[in-house]
Amino acid sequence: MKEEKVNYYTDELKDEFAGSEIVPINIDENYKYTHKNSLWNLLSYLLQNVVSMPIKYIYAKIKFHIVFIGKEKLKECKNSGYFIYANHTQVFADTFIPSLANFPKRNFFIVNPENVSMKGLKTIVKLLGAIPVPGNIKASKIFLLKVKELISKSYSITIYPEAHIWPYYTKIRPFKNVSFKYPVEFNTPIFTLTNTYHKNKKGKVIIKSYIDGPFFPNTSLNKKEAQEELRNTAYNQMCQRSSLSTYEKIKYVYRDEK
Repeated sequence: MKEEKVNYYTDELKDEFAGSEIVPINIDENYKYTHKNSLWNLLSYLLQNVVSMPIKYIYAKIKFHIVFIGKEKLKECKNSGYFIYANHTQVFADTFIPSLANFPKRNFFIVNPENVSMKGLKTIVKLLGAIPVPGNIKASKIFLLKVKELISKSYSITIYPEAHIWPYYTKIRPFKNVSFKYPVEFNTPIFTLTNTYHKNKKGKVIIKSYIDGPFFPNTSLNKKEAQEELRNTAYNQMCQRSSLSTYEKIKYVYRDEK
């Protein structure tokens, strides 16, 4: 019999199970968030929404038999920008599942610097829509301008608030409210995308991806309060959906190292 895979964790906020170690580059004020070169922007669009889309679709269907539930809700904001908050449970598929859900709207990702630090791949990752988190105050200002620009163009931006990848994890890990400052700052709606795991009669993994929203920042609160309220709304919604998982491919067990 095949042994059940078990991952032991000690910190839900910091532990990483992606299986790769990449030395991140420093994202400072010299990082090029915006490319005024029209050729770059054309290549980015073609790679995001034309060339890669059939590959993404075929992979998701063959590997995970993916089903989107609630995708029609995204149409409520088809003429505006919005943020998508998703659980981080796939090393590769997480880079495109939200893009499949809201195609043909262009989708970008706020990522850790490691994602744009891979030799030979970092340019492609950037073209596919990766926006790395800034490393200092000066870079933060440029980063925020980029986020504002994308939202103003009615694009979507995906954020993984859990930050670290736990493959096939069937619950929602606690996450901070820091990433919810963007929708509050720009008074922009959010959606949640929760991937749940199931198994078909042939023993193959199925992903059912639930989309919920739109949820709007509470403008009657101050920014900090609105940020916390929006975080709680997203977290509770994702917890509710994750409880629908019926298959645990990898078991996660807490281990106290004290």
